[in-house]
Amino acid sequence: MARVRRRLEKLKLSTLYSFALCAKGATEDHSKIGTAGFSRVVYVNDPDKHEEEGFSYPRNEVSTTKYSLVTFVPKSLFEQFRRVANFYFLVSGILTLTPLAPYSAVSALLPLSFVITATMLKEGVEDWRRKQQDIELNNRIVKVHRGNGSFEETKWKYIKIGDVIKVEKDNFFPADLILLSSNYPDGICYVETMNLDGETNLKIKQALEVTSDLQEDGDFTNLRQIIKCEDPNANLYSFVGTMDYKGMQHPLSPQQLLLRDSKLRNTDYIYGAVIFTGHDTKVMQNATEPPSKRSKIEKKMDYIIYLLLCFLLGIALLGSVFFGIWTKADLRNGELKRWYLRPDDSTVFYDPKRAPLASFCHLLTALMLYNYFIPISLYISIEMVKILQAVFINQDIDMYDEESDKPTHARTSNLNEELGQVDTILSDKTGTLTCNMMEFIKCSIAGTAYGQSVTEVEKAMALRKGVPLGDEIEAGGHKEKQIEESPHVKGFNLKDPRIMDGNWIHEPNKDIIRDFFRLLAICHTCIPEVDETDKVSYEAESPDEAAFVIAARELGFEFYKRTQTSIVIRERDPNQNVADYQYRKYELLNVLEFSSSRRRMSVIVKEPEGRILLFSKGADSVMFTRLAPDGREFEEETKRHINEYSDSGLRTLVLAYRVLDEKEYKNFAEKFRTAKISGSVDRDEQIGEAADSIERDLILLGATAVEDKLQKGVPECIDKLAQAGIKIWVLTGDKMETAINIGFACSLLRQGMTQIIIALEAPDIIALEKNGDKDSIAKASKRSVMGQIEDGIKQVPTLGQSSTESFALIIDGKSLTYALEDDVKFKFLDLAVKCASVICCRSSPKQKALVTRLVKHSHKVTLAIGDGANDVGMLQEADIGVGISGVEGMQAVMASDIAIAQFRFLERLLLVHGHWCYRRISVMICYFFYKNVTFGVTIFLYEAFASFSGKPAYNDWFLSLYNVFFTSLPVIALGVFDQDVSSRLCLQQREERETEADRSFTAQATASPAAAWPPPRPA
Repeated sequence: MARVRRRLEKLKLSTLYSFALCAKGATEDHSKIGTAGFSRVVYVNDPDKHEEEGFSYPRNEVSTTKYSLVTFVPKSLFEQFRRVANFYFLVSGILTLTPLAPYSAVSALLPLSFVITATMLKEGVEDWRRKQQDIELNNRIVKVHRGNGSFEETKWKYIKIGDVIKVEKDNFFPADLILLSSNYPDGICYVETMNLDGETNLKIKQALEVTSDLQEDGDFTNLRQIIKCEDPNANLYSFVGTMDYKGMQHPLSPQQLLLRDSKLRNTDYIYGAVIFTGHDTKVMQNATEPPSKRSKIEKKMDYIIYLLLCFLLGIALLGSVFFGIWTKADLRNGELKRWYLRPDDSTVFYDPKRAPLASFCHLLTALMLYNYFIPISLYISIEMVKILQAVFINQDIDMYDEESDKPTHARTSNLNEELGQVDTILSDKTGTLTCNMMEFIKCSIAGTAYGQSVTEVEKAMALRKGVPLGDEIEAGGHKEKQIEESPHVKGFNLKDPRIMDGNWIHEPNKDIIRDFFRLLAICHTCIPEVDETDKVSYEAESPDEAAFVIAARELGFEFYKRTQTSIVIRERDPNQNVADYQYRKYELLNVLEFSSSRRRMSVIVKEPEGRILLFSKGADSVMFTRLAPDGREFEEETKRHINEYSDSGLRTLVLAYRVLDEKEYKNFAEKFRTAKISGSVDRDEQIGEAADSIERDLILLGATAVEDKLQKGVPECIDKLAQAGIKIWVLTGDKMETAINIGFACSLLRQGMTQIIIALEAPDIIALEKNGDKDSIAKASKRSVMGQIEDGIKQVPTLGQSSTESFALIIDGKSLTYALEDDVKFKFLDLAVKCASVICCRSSPKQKALVTRLVKHSHKVTLAIGDGANDVGMLQEADIGVGISGVEGMQAVMASDIAIAQFRFLERLLLVHGHWCYRRISVMICYFFYKNVTFGVTIFLYEAFASFSGKPAYNDWFLSLYNVFFTSLPVIALGVFDQDVSSRLCLQQREERETEADRSFTAQATASPAAAWPPPRPA
């Protein structure tokens, strides 16, 4: 590994165009510095000066706890007595301290104290766990400059604004820093922002050139800088500031900003100046309390308690009226009717002369006496049951993913029963339905298609058409037997004997094939790492990039080494033994990086033979327009193959190259250099124009096709959920054709299903788009979307009509924008909820959240499932958010209510645990109210026979312990362990029960506890 570090240290990556982009000219408005919102001043390497200058900055210690030692008791008590039942028992308990009480105060207050204390202890334990996490985080160690070039290990919580710190490889940044330098000569470093935005791709940061030479600890002895920048804010992607260093002002941009909780990768160390600490850091500014979610049963339970309170007040009033009438009649004409109460010598409670006042006092007594109608231990019992249910969910071995070693984790227990009421699932695609692990599976080279592997989509298409996929596979226009299974290589699944194991040398276009493989090995921004056994692994900015270099390696063209000016390819000689390698060293002149606007990337290299080559790869929509007239020989065949690959659900890129002469390259290099050193506002545009001028007149080589495979068990899971009557929506960023094919592959779309497609592809709209009139485009587009929605509503039968036909709604991103507008969205919802499946293509993260919010208007339980940061809004908006702990980081998991490792576990989570938990909680609540109403009625009947004298029928302690001890354990056991059917039957016959027993039980249990007791047993 020492050899790897030395190689990386030699890279001066700013000589490459892709990394030169890191040093973009600052386009932010630095004139705002010093004004409101841009007033922070940081004295670098002199942290004590801030206090002298009157600046007050927070400590770096952070706290995510809900309570502190001082606020725990008052805040927790407030939370407990916000519940109407607890508040009622508190008032009732206070009244027991008066002579009006029908029983002793201790017997009334002790159970309430027990319930409140138990709940507070639960809250305290949960908050203490958060405190422990905070302590672990605040006590992490980092090296801080303490003068004389000495860096001492210091806890994170002691870091101050202005400190210079040294962060080493694979460690997290303890605060928001300005990058000063790194072990690379020009201040480059690699940063993983998985904890911030969920992305695992490495980001490149670069220090200012004036500080990049601070390479050693001793260089910071006399360092003094003043940084002026924006005030703390939540925007992760913008930063405005200036650095005053050696008498000159240098603009700072987001490219110099290192954010807390991101990690240093592939860089031995960096030096940075602290500018934001603690709760001022951007990650803490973005930390918001997750939305409070309550289950529908819990909300219904509150209404039932209100109803019982009204009932309690009613019978107390009734008893008080009768008591007042009978009390007034106790002393009539000097005769004592109820002589044993001594009305002639009594206090106000039985005084016939003050009967109205006695009646009112009896009302207060009756309210205390009948409070057993309200189950005091209901809330704490339900919380205990839900926690134990969550434990069983967490420990379910059938929802444990052995490959990733991740079990299911119920992050909140409040929504267990909601799992059994889910009506609509809204799912992301990439990383949720698919693995987000790209495999190089097919390619088209010189008009010939290579690759015999069958994709998931192709299997689904063959099944749909009734064509069996046997051992004989059509490949390249002729049939060949499938080759023997070789050991699987992650990222590579190309199977074709014509080009494997060096056999490409016998193909008619072997020179083009060779250039194709060389382009894969050279045209990228990957970093190789060579271990002690000479085995190469790669750090890539995206899974696609990694798949390309792995494919090149497996096909005999191994990307082996990168320096600041060269790339070394280790090529296997196809005519010799496999172990024979030829090392080819290419002089690396420029890298023109891929971006969403360019949709392509290129490299310019010089061959060992002296030729200057431009290798380029990109989307077909931009690459075909850049081909030279004599470079289109295989264009038609390649386009046909690309369409076939897209139909198979594969991601495609077009590969092309051109030879540059010395003069042409020198002109480009001069133009590019001029643009690079330009300080104008349009510097980036000038650089883009320079790159665009050279990426022309290309010669087509072919196209690649990579597959993002479906996760194991996804089609079966979706099919089972659909049978259970659950509607499934997929919200994806893919184009419509790919989304439809993936839909068939994962059983979301099925044979015979009628597709309702809403898209803005009408000729009149396309004509308006060419003219560029935005208002006209918007009006025409909205009109078109509205018309298509209304046509769709006419196709779908209404609820009263019976139909065996099922429908699927497919809508693209542009149409979705108009469909979500206020005057259209409810018509769109009306159409969508009548369809069995919905696919929203090209949808943005905001649209995902808006669609989820819209579906909730149907008053059905929604579940959102995703794995990336772009799914967080959707997860928080849904009634239940399920995060998949995949390769896109933990952002979705942290925002979720339940975390699972694979989509297929959703089947068991909903159909088994959802059914059990929902039924258990429903029956448990009915049981509680049933036993309390029964017990309360016996007290009322005794009162009626005792002339409503306010005397209890039972011993004080029996009354108090009836709810808390005598009858609570059986109910809790029922709520935790009861199984009406086994898990096997839940999965096998769910669709039958869903429409009959469960639905009828749902209606009864949530409508009226009396009607739901005893609950029906499913057939």
